[in-house]
Amino acid sequence: MHMPRFKITTLGCKVNQAESDQIAAGMADACWLPVGDEQDADVCIINTCTVTRKASMQSRQAIRRAMRAHPKARILVTGCYAHTDPQTVGDIVGIRGVVSHADWQRISSILSETELPLRKADEIKSDWGSRQAGGAAGPVASTRTRPFLKIQDGCDAFCTYCIVPHARGRSRSLPLSEVIENLRRLSDCGYHEVVLAGIHLGCYGRDLKPAASLFELLQQIENSRPPDRLRLSSIEPLELTEDIISLAAASSCICPHFHIPLQSGDNTILNRMGRPYTAEQFASIVNRVHELLPEAAIGTDVLVGFPSESEEAFEQARGLVKSLPLSYLHVFPFSARPGTPAAEMPGQIKPDVLKERSRKMRQLGTELRMAFYNRFRNRTLKVLVETSRDSRSGLLKGLTANYLPVHLEADDTCQNTLVDVTVTEVCETHLSGRLT
Repeated sequence: MHMPRFKITTLGCKVNQAESDQIAAGMADACWLPVGDEQDADVCIINTCTVTRKASMQSRQAIRRAMRAHPKARILVTGCYAHTDPQTVGDIVGIRGVVSHADWQRISSILSETELPLRKADEIKSDWGSRQAGGAAGPVASTRTRPFLKIQDGCDAFCTYCIVPHARGRSRSLPLSEVIENLRRLSDCGYHEVVLAGIHLGCYGRDLKPAASLFELLQQIENSRPPDRLRLSSIEPLELTEDIISLAAASSCICPHFHIPLQSGDNTILNRMGRPYTAEQFASIVNRVHELLPEAAIGTDVLVGFPSESEEAFEQARGLVKSLPLSYLHVFPFSARPGTPAAEMPGQIKPDVLKERSRKMRQLGTELRMAFYNRFRNRTLKVLVETSRDSRSGLLKGLTANYLPVHLEADDTCQNTLVDVTVTEVCETHLSGRLT
């Protein structure tokens, strides 16, 4: 008997990845078989991103690649790009269906329908109010060693450069009891680490009745015998409170790893972005994390070339980043996203200037990462070993609680286990080590 086969392509953030895992779980429950890149699929599902103009372009490219690689497959498109611009997506010849954010959890049942009609943009946007955060209803069928659990969706911030609130709607949270239950199920399935994901994670719980907070959730998790490790995805500066930092410092499970978006180190630019903090506040929070958790990985996002960013403002941002105990940077050149206020602002930065500023900031990011890596040379670290090997070296890969990627020589029995590794070499992209 032929089992129908499917392939999912995911673009964008950890929330998209969490949702793709849930789609895959639903497909498996409906007796669909996942396939790899080299195998033919009966259905290709493209989970798109639209956070920048480039992301939208990459989403269109992914759709067309799937069509070329699987010419006989039905093509379904979901995700933020599909939700914000369903007509453009639907106009791509060969698309069989555009699935809104309201319906992605029903994809396995939608596939049983004879027709997959395109939905109008106003119909899709009207779905926002009825949607919840949509955590896993059961154990996630993840191919990763560290599954993502989506506990929050949507955003109320409306930064001037960002389309996400229009793509995802207002902030919504998964109830505390459901988060705890999903963590228990994932732990029972043998996962040692779970990543809590959200579009605006620090807003967790504000919409619940009674209202809750991320700190309250983390307290409950700490007391409920969770997986060995719990990692937070990106959290806004003012939402990384003293309570959360102190809890993490005393925790037996919360990973000493915080990704705290900066975007700009110049207060005038931060104000134009609609960001609710100052450079000084950001620096105070980063330094406080470093004070209580001196070996924590602290990463940040930097948006380079926002409209009207002068050379002085750029250097102000670069100087701030250089002065802080940061471990890595995600650098994004400004991309004028249609539908956002920033796209219409005067003072758009010339492409050659944008390129050079991005290069300088990325170079600084490399220096910060290498300085952080070198702190752990010859140290013995606890590593969660992944279930795949590095494609070039054949070595097993793993990750420490403080977000250090480690390669090691070991047999497959070490996969999905926590092992002690002594670091023997520091490379540009990872540490290498041996079992201790």
